[in-house]
Amino acid sequence: MTDGVLRSRSRSSGGGGVSRREALAALIALGVAPESLLRAAPAVTTLIGNGVPGLSDTQVNNPYGVTTGPGGLYFCDLDNQRIRLLDVNTRRTVVVAGSGERGYSGDGGPATMAALNMPHEVVFDRQDNIYIAERDSHVVRRIAAGTAVVSTIAGTGTPGFSGDGGPANQAQLRQPHSIVVDADNGLLICDIGNQRIRRVDLATGVIATWAGTGAAQPTPDGAPRTGTPLQGPRTFAFAPDGTLYLALREGNAVLKLDRASDTWTRIAGAGGRNGYAGDGGPARDAQLGGPKGLAFDATQNALFIADTENHVIRRVDLASGIITTALGTGVRGDGPETSPAECKLARPHGLCVDPRSGVLYVADSEAHRIRILAP
Repeated sequence: MTDGVLRSRSRSSGGGGVSRREALAALIALGVAPESLLRAAPAVTTLIGNGVPGLSDTQVNNPYGVTTGPGGLYFCDLDNQRIRLLDVNTRRTVVVAGSGERGYSGDGGPATMAALNMPHEVVFDRQDNIYIAERDSHVVRRIAAGTAVVSTIAGTGTPGFSGDGGPANQAQLRQPHSIVVDADNGLLICDIGNQRIRRVDLATGVIATWAGTGAAQPTPDGAPRTGTPLQGPRTFAFAPDGTLYLALREGNAVLKLDRASDTWTRIAGAGGRNGYAGDGGPARDAQLGGPKGLAFDATQNALFIADTENHVIRRVDLASGIITTALGTGVRGDGPETSPAECKLARPHGLCVDPRSGVLYVADSEAHRIRILAP
């Protein structure tokens, strides 16, 4: 593993991801027989991590958000207080941001020298700038493409709720968990401590409440995006057509925003208390346990859900509305691989689907691994 400053690179059509051939090659190099990868059933294996927390080319320490980008897979190495880049072919890692010190400092300097405080999510915009949601600094930071200089674009470092209509870096957030860039050059923020989604116009720097009222209450089906409560807005995923999916952590549900009517529809989770039930039936009737990660799979028209407190990854077939368990047993643990139905997980968080291959990356947080689920 090396420290390094990320320099701007042109993205391939795959957005820095891997083709199915490359994914299979990576899995074969990890010791999985080719025959097992070519069969109809999916296979799971570890991309990085050995079950023991650490900081090396073979170790991670509580990985959270994951995304593909220039050069490979980027991930939040939460308890190492770093953002790292993994080359999925060589399995070498580079530190993109974070000195390892837990704190909030370093704006205006190299991202690798900055102190981070529990980085939960990492995403790119179309110019290859990187954005990081830091839960315990109550800010969103940006790493500029080309220079790798870090700055704060939203939040002040002090938890609270203020600043709508003004500069985002003078507004207060409370435990931002997830971020995503929309089609209109806006950054959506799951401001979960304020029970809101905030939006930063990246052209003007102005912040506003985009959804949620501040009340942690259930969201009625068909309710408008604005003026409607959200119960623990935790994480997002966009489909290629611009459809937004939102997981509610305390609401134990997944919502879809209808673009035409600008209204919320519940597509998964019956809501209410945590549970693990409903596989093989309508996703709307199923029970979830504190969902904390989403990933849209365009190759299958499916939505993957990190059903964190159930220690599984659920899959919703968006054509039929049926939910199944794609990975995990429902019992906390660590493996064994390679059968997805037998591989125990430990509070998985971040998910990412490679758009070309359909490979699912899973941050198996408390097993200290990032796993690959090959279709």
